[in-house]
Amino acid sequence: MNLDEKLQQLPTSAGVYQYFDKDGKLLYIGKAKVLKNRVKSYFKFTPTLAPADKLGPRIYKMISEVQSLEYIVVDNENDALILENSLIKQLKPKYNILLRDDKTYPYIYIDYSEDFPRLDITRKVLKGKGIKYFGPYSTGARDMLDSIYEILPLVQKKSCIKAGKACLFYQMEKCLAPCEGKVSKDEYKKLLDEAIGFLQNKTTLLSKLQDKMISLSTKMRFEEAMDLRDRIKTIEKSQVQSTLDFAKDEDYDLFTVKLGVSKAVVIRMFIRGGKLISTNHNYINISQDMQELDEIYKSALVNYYSSDLPFVPKNILIGDTLEEIEDIEAFISSKYSMKVKLSIPKIGIKKQLLDVAFKNCDELLKLQKDTKITLYDDIKKLFSFESEAKRFECFDNSHMMGQATVGAMIVWDDNNFTKDDYRLYNLEQKDEYAQMRELLTRRVEKFEQNPPPDMWVIDGGLTLLKLANDICQSVGVNIDMVAISKEKVDAKAHRAKGSAKDILYTLDDIFKLSTSDKRLQFCQRLRDEAHRSAINFHKKQKRKEDKQISLLDIKGIGKAKVTKLLNYFGTFELVKNSSVDQLKEVLNEKDSILIYNHFKDMDK
Repeated sequence: MNLDEKLQQLPTSAGVYQYFDKDGKLLYIGKAKVLKNRVKSYFKFTPTLAPADKLGPRIYKMISEVQSLEYIVVDNENDALILENSLIKQLKPKYNILLRDDKTYPYIYIDYSEDFPRLDITRKVLKGKGIKYFGPYSTGARDMLDSIYEILPLVQKKSCIKAGKACLFYQMEKCLAPCEGKVSKDEYKKLLDEAIGFLQNKTTLLSKLQDKMISLSTKMRFEEAMDLRDRIKTIEKSQVQSTLDFAKDEDYDLFTVKLGVSKAVVIRMFIRGGKLISTNHNYINISQDMQELDEIYKSALVNYYSSDLPFVPKNILIGDTLEEIEDIEAFISSKYSMKVKLSIPKIGIKKQLLDVAFKNCDELLKLQKDTKITLYDDIKKLFSFESEAKRFECFDNSHMMGQATVGAMIVWDDNNFTKDDYRLYNLEQKDEYAQMRELLTRRVEKFEQNPPPDMWVIDGGLTLLKLANDICQSVGVNIDMVAISKEKVDAKAHRAKGSAKDILYTLDDIFKLSTSDKRLQFCQRLRDEAHRSAINFHKKQKRKEDKQISLLDIKGIGKAKVTKLLNYFGTFELVKNSSVDQLKEVLNEKDSILIYNHFKDMDK
């Protein structure tokens, strides 16, 4: 069925549609209340099928490339919005906006149902009617919490009350020992109210910390004073400077978007109890034909509120008019079982806050140098890739004679390694090809939660590159990718003194660049970081395995037998939990009984 025929047979149901080019590559994913009306609106049918006249430049260019379409019917538009967002993150279509920062931010909470409540951190919704949340905090939550426990003698650990007797914290004067009834509930509540005051007024907390830092310095306790100094700096960074006074105990979330030359910036602000408590931002790579505010706002809002948030206000402020504002309102309201309103403030204190957000957007865009010729542009041209990559993932694995087999994924985003996004894997496969297949497959399976990058760099040659491409193609994801491997001289990897002889591969070409070439050096830097990460994790896991093996050595079971067990069962934990009959599949009956009894005795 050709495209024209498929357009004529579209259903009138809600759903998600996907456009593909002549090579079957995914161009765009969209959602519709009525598939037939929405999809046909992109086209005109006479004298021949062509893009509709009133489309914007980006959409017109996209529709000009469309050769086929697929669609998925769902029950309602809310389901369509959720499915659209999920598929965009997994499949990374060429013309969709991809906003990566959809993580949940930490909240500090108190459970008032406890006799002697304490403060703790969560990113999830907790069960219980007596829980009060403070946040979200984009940075500094842990430092604030540690500081409060440093200053006030609250119950320090969850296990303290259960112990039933005063512990070391009481002796250190960091706890009043409510477990032994040494403080009343009313007295303890005064401490808790003071702690809440610190959360609501960071200036007071910082003043207390400054005093404590000076006190420690005068007592020559310089290391502790330096720790406090670092904590103060972190909390200061998290403190939002604003002279705006809401004068009302109101809660709002605010989202603004501003477009630059090659980047857009999204700012989120969180107002709780009439105070601006935290703000965060992130950049989105854009091109001249992809500058659409609507899609960026939709991506930012749907991604953020798709998570199970501990608290969502009834009022969300946005900086621009959106075409799908009612759909997004309905989605958030349905998810959190409450009426949520999206609005654009026009006057008053909320409009002033919006102006502050837009000014910050301008400043953040100035910090990003929109240079026309960059290393990323050079990489794009070298490999003849369609898009300029800014986010890279690189993979490597490590093992020693089949022991402690691990894999590592490192991430470079724009101008830095982003270590929070690194991933480490314990692998089960035994040969390097199968290990890389396992590593990449596990990464692909997480595309919905953690969207694909702009480019993969694979440590290996053309064979592993083809493997990586096949894995991505099997799930319909198109990622630019290169492989890097050492040059072989007499079948051995060659490294000339002072310079690495590495070769770069794409699926279509081989590149032997000068060792001084910045593009080669960049790929080498990613590869070396992945290798370092994998080696460090391997050493850690190897030490753990060696420790486990030594437990058996003392019982007369040698390393060779332990290796046989690990090769058969896969993990030490499975060996430990095996029956005698299961162990006899690998070793003789005497050894099997010896191992079984050894672990049985350990558990007593």
